[in-house]
Amino acid sequence: MLGRQVAVSEHYAPELLHPIPRARARRELGLDPAAPPFGGVDIWHAYELSWLDAHRRPVARVGRFAIPADSANLVESKSFKLYLNSLNGECFDSEAAAVQRICADIGAAAGAEVSLRLFAVDDPALAGASLPGDCLDALEASWSDREPDVAQLVVVEGGAPQELYTHLLRSLCPVTGQPDWASVWVRLEGARVEPRSLLDYLLAYRKHQDFHEQCVERIFRDLLAACAPESLHVQAFYTRRGGLDITPFRGTGGREPLPRMNRQ
Repeated sequence: MLGRQVAVSEHYAPELLHPIPRARARRELGLDPAAPPFGGVDIWHAYELSWLDAHRRPVARVGRFAIPADSANLVESKSFKLYLNSLNGECFDSEAAAVQRICADIGAAAGAEVSLRLFAVDDPALAGASLPGDCLDALEASWSDREPDVAQLVVVEGGAPQELYTHLLRSLCPVTGQPDWASVWVRLEGARVEPRSLLDYLLAYRKHQDFHEQCVERIFRDLLAACAPESLHVQAFYTRRGGLDITPFRGTGGREPLPRMNRQ
């Protein structure tokens, strides 16, 4: 199914969900898949979530999924979209019944318990927020057509906690080769990274092929290795494709993910 055209299913089809084991990519990063140096969650917003109620009237909602980072698998985004589309003609007696079924299906693919919160499509709770900290985008950094390398990161003397972000992240889908766009936010305590070096490093993802979740884990690993901070949090806000956006969040604990951005 990956990388080829697939017709929209007219019937409920949980078998469309395509799990991708996290362990292989983590081993390639030199991480112990059973004990990675972070916790976290992958937050998905589904803007095209629809089914039929008990009277066969269409229901439209925005769904916020949370898939824990310690799940065995991530869920490939195209398969996620196709699965959600397969619900369009399915009848549920209540929203609770829909949530239960959908969470069971996604959870089975991910290999962990998954949560889903539903919103009305015009719910103000979906409004985006600005990122805290200092924006890197005005710095005189440039793209050098190279792969990201931990050696690009320069450590400076520690001080107050450091929060930095950029809207310039671009990576490539490993399945289609198409670009994925995101804003990235980083927070360090007990160590600091030189801002321009961080921007140079993040710009190096411009031709890097990886899934969203794996890019964030690579960024986390490299910052941890370069800076050895007391605490570290990394969150990427990828723009939507196919009615879905994803926000992977990885950290050493003690903080909740930031809310979605208007950009998404």
